Amino acid sequence: MNNNFVMRLREYTLLMRLHRPIGILLLLWPTLWGLWTAAEGLPNWLVFIVFVSGVVLMRSAGCVINDYADRNFDARVERTRQRPLVQKRVSSKEALVLFVVLALTAFMLVLLMNRLTIYLSFAAVVLAASYPFMKRYTHLPQFYLGMAFGWAIPMAFAAQGNSIPPVAWVLFAANVFWAVAYDTAYAMVDRDDDIKIGVKSTAILFGRYDRFMIGLCHALCLVLLVLVGQLMKLDMIFYVSLIVAAGIAGYQQLLISRRDKKKCFQAFLNNNWFGLVVFLGFVLSFLPGAK
Repeated sequence: MNNNFVMRLREYTLLMRLHRPIGILLLLWPTLWGLWTAAEGLPNWLVFIVFVSGVVLMRSAGCVINDYADRNFDARVERTRQRPLVQKRVSSKEALVLFVVLALTAFMLVLLMNRLTIYLSFAAVVLAASYPFMKRYTHLPQFYLGMAFGWAIPMAFAAQGNSIPPVAWVLFAANVFWAVAYDTAYAMVDRDDDIKIGVKSTAILFGRYDRFMIGLCHALCLVLLVLVGQLMKLDMIFYVSLIVAAGIAGYQQLLISRRDKKKCFQAFLNNNWFGLVVFLGFVLSFLPGAK
């Protein structure tokens, strides 16, 4: 295999951040929440394959367009100085082409779904493409991220049942608050650099109330998930999973208590377990005979 091709492929992989799957997981869990709730159990196999593949493709596309948007900022942030676009190992044109290829591939998969899901996919692309620019104009890009990462939830209901019932929007709102919680912890890592370069975030907006607001957002997420359980008439095992998730959120409060950058990043990563535990609650509650 041509050595130059291998090197280009490696740089594209780094640009898509496939070596750091946490973003895929944080997008995957709400997608699976939506799929299992919409189907009240195991979803249609084609819908499942399309959505899981779409998670990988759209998260990769999101990373590419994010790095393109931030190519003039990342060199001034300690955590992002070595990214391919900053180091000129990938050109801006290559990044845009890669984004288009990933987004179009995801769209071709969506064409296998019904018309309502296809219509909703246009909003998904707009959210993914515009999110990286929000930090220039608002201190609330984390809320926008929650919308982008949670849009798979109404899409899952549309694909599974060709409608979007109220419970879908409750679940969507729960994901928005969860995303604000974990992405604020993530933004705490870069807060000092962001203030210097003029980038906005909830970590900057919340200031000394950052820990309280992260806890509040986790709490609101859990309250909305309780409401989902009530609307879907789920059994006790789902609520047990929420108690475990609350414990995980509490542990994250300990991690960020001193606002140490490494601990804040660890708290961000720990949200993978929060999402997994909630998903297991849905899976077990929808097992035959569980309800």
